[in-house]
Amino acid sequence: MTASAEHTPATGGDRVYRHRTGTRLWHWTTVLTFVVMLMSGLMIFNAHPRLYWGQYGANPDYAWMEIGNDDRRGYLRVGNIDVTTTGVLGINNTQDGELTARAFPWWSTIPSNYNLARARLWHLTFAWVLALTMTAYLIGTLFGRHRRDLLPAKGEARPGHIWRDIKDHARLRFPRGEAAARYNILQKLTYLTVLLVLFPGMILTGLTMSPNLNAKLPFLLDLFGGRQSARSLHFIFAFGLVGFVVIHLVMVVLAGPINEVRSMLTGWFRLPKEKDQ
Repeated sequence: MTASAEHTPATGGDRVYRHRTGTRLWHWTTVLTFVVMLMSGLMIFNAHPRLYWGQYGANPDYAWMEIGNDDRRGYLRVGNIDVTTTGVLGINNTQDGELTARAFPWWSTIPSNYNLARARLWHLTFAWVLALTMTAYLIGTLFGRHRRDLLPAKGEARPGHIWRDIKDHARLRFPRGEAAARYNILQKLTYLTVLLVLFPGMILTGLTMSPNLNAKLPFLLDLFGGRQSARSLHFIFAFGLVGFVVIHLVMVVLAGPINEVRSMLTGWFRLPKEKDQ
């Protein structure tokens, strides 16, 4: 369906303009930014692979989460749960194939060799890119047409409607025809959680870990319960976003990766044909 035919209801097989230019630019900028921040963040975490609650944290203190090694055994410990992770976490191979004691392996970090100063430079540079683009996107969404795409329509937030959508997704029954061009209630709730909770939470907890900003914005320490609590929450928000990305990619593959990726590159989306067509 072209712009001149917008008055005609779209059907399966028609092309519709699904993603505006600003949305597409923000999407791919965020993809690059998040990947760089995640990988540089893992390098920073390698310097002290333990998480605490409260204001202070050091090796003798109790850590609710730890990635470490015992002799030649790597492990992940969360509370009282201890999982052997040799070869992946705690102890893994270097680029030369030699075992080394390191929380996250070289291929998952920026830079790949241990360099805390450079990792912080990468992380903080792209943190500003993320913060600025996120702010611009939220302002544009709040005052633009995209707000209507994300806010649940009347009746969509009913438990019965949400439960029906959950069952349809579990059975891999995806919307077809014109309905495929709109976000369903699960997508809306997920995107709102990402935009209003995970990304802002990650940005604010990152600011809370800055000693300079602690002096200028001391209320952040009170808001998150101390610098170490902010570090723990920062880690949780980041891996909440990783979980979202994994599920998002799975859904893209199941829904038709060529059509989905093309729509995020060009804006145009071909509606899946109804089953009786």
